[in-house]
Amino acid sequence: MVPSGHRVPEGGAACARSKVPDVAGTAVSESAQLQDVLLVLLAAVAVVPLFRRLRASAVLGYLAAGALIGPYGFRLLHDVEAAAGLGELGVVFLLFSIGLSLSVERLASLRRYALGLGIAQVLATTVALWGLLGALGVESAAALVLGGGLALSSTAVVLQVLVERRELTTPRGRIALAVLLLQDVAVVPLLTLVPQLRGAEVSVLPALGTALLRAALVLVVILVIGRLALRPLLRAVARDGTPELFTGIVLLLVLGVGWLTQQAGLSMALGAFLAGVLVAETEYRPQVEGDVQPFRGILLALFFMSVGMSVDVGLLWTRAPLLIGLTAALLLVKAGILIALARGFGFRLATAAALGLMLAQGGEFGFVLFALAGQAGVLDADTAPLAVLVVGLSMAATPLLLAASRRVAHRLEQGDEGALAERAGELQGHVIVAGFGRVGHTVALLLESRGTPYLALDLDAERVTDARRSRLAVYFGDASRAEVLKAAGIERAQAVVVTVDEPAAANLTVQVARRLAPEVPVLARGRDLAQAQALGEAGATAAIPEIVEGSLQLGAAVLRQVGASRDEIDQTLDEFRRGLYVRLAELSREDPQGPEPSDSGREARD
Repeated sequence: MVPSGHRVPEGGAACARSKVPDVAGTAVSESAQLQDVLLVLLAAVAVVPLFRRLRASAVLGYLAAGALIGPYGFRLLHDVEAAAGLGELGVVFLLFSIGLSLSVERLASLRRYALGLGIAQVLATTVALWGLLGALGVESAAALVLGGGLALSSTAVVLQVLVERRELTTPRGRIALAVLLLQDVAVVPLLTLVPQLRGAEVSVLPALGTALLRAALVLVVILVIGRLALRPLLRAVARDGTPELFTGIVLLLVLGVGWLTQQAGLSMALGAFLAGVLVAETEYRPQVEGDVQPFRGILLALFFMSVGMSVDVGLLWTRAPLLIGLTAALLLVKAGILIALARGFGFRLATAAALGLMLAQGGEFGFVLFALAGQAGVLDADTAPLAVLVVGLSMAATPLLLAASRRVAHRLEQGDEGALAERAGELQGHVIVAGFGRVGHTVALLLESRGTPYLALDLDAERVTDARRSRLAVYFGDASRAEVLKAAGIERAQAVVVTVDEPAAANLTVQVARRLAPEVPVLARGRDLAQAQALGEAGATAAIPEIVEGSLQLGAAVLRQVGASRDEIDQTLDEFRRGLYVRLAELSREDPQGPEPSDSGREARD
């Protein structure tokens, strides 16, 4: 009621009504949100198993499910933007998990690939597509934006499929990761460039320089402060003993660092990756990895479904020939450029071909770039939807491209297997060393010093080339593949030594070796007791935890310096080794973040 004689200001009644909570509207909104969640889950449960039965990647299933329920399919969702926003967090958690498998030192080892091949790929592809589109009559500014956006590949799809197929730690997987990380950084100049292309008076170079400087400063601050403060923070939270608090800190870390990089003009995913790299240097990595796994899986599935929702099925149907032609042209141009560049950087043909097929698609950052260009008037209303569809179609083809890359690499590597088989045919009672890193190299030198024949296998082409120059019996090959171990003459070997760094690859190598030659001893190196136990369960005859034996050798050196005799040192080490293994096993049972006790570790000390 409004008192008589008083005029209600314009909009006053509406304001008065707005003060009363709209309970009915809120209930309807919550009901619609719940319905959206149920539809997303139902679509995933219905479609993804079908693709699994067809032996196709789950990514394709999620893309198809999103297309079915999205605004261009059956239009079943009420709020597509909310689903897409949540889905972007899936990419953030995926990159965080990838970072957990690295460290600052291992990340630094990728700089040659990122700064060399990565920069060359982005520049060469952008210029090539810019020129091709310009020749087809596309306006220069629009062609530049399209070329830059299409030069980027899909971090989310490529890394997810590589993780599914356990290929992330292969040479081509590591190179792909380095190039993708560089592309994430390249988003900064591209996003900075777009507003300047609409004729603004601000110069491009100052704006670009400021953006890059701000981004570099934020990255340095994150790395420095993270290395100093992260371990004490996680230690304090772990001592509290509250699992929910530990999980909360992990989520705060992932999203907080991602937010910081986003404010600097970089992607949240890149910030989350750096956070993962920092956590990888601490003893809390296994627990953190377990905490984020559930979030990563469901949010990443939502991201792939949101990509499927962006596919305009109607436009795809009406302009199918044009879209198929543009998508095929994009894949051919990007693959060809990357293969040529990889060969120019000295990579083997098998690695270069696989890499070109892996990264031939467009990426999720293309959606962001094209949307911004559309708002700025750089791309017209007809071009932007076509560009988005080309990116979406190429992303949908990625699982098929990765499967093709694997077959192509396998076929091109058959020549290496032939040389390996020829050499192995001359040997009897030799030792096969799987992995020629620091530990594998040492084992090979020890065998050579005693005149024991051996064959070493490694997937790092440069490492193999360097070893061959030193006249070491090292061959390029994946020791987790049955064909490679057969070519190495495993049935005639007297032992197999597994020194592969990646736990999953090491376990698979042990399993394959045990299946092919059950009577041949398989000796494996684990980084800690947890990995040693896993290797023992995989079938290793003996699994040695490196961290324990390394500390004992250091102790032996100290005892020699203080005057202990060889017999005293041996006796002390034997006694201490038994006690230390038992004590470490007890600590592992007491500490929920620590490794489990290793039966194979006990076997190694007996």
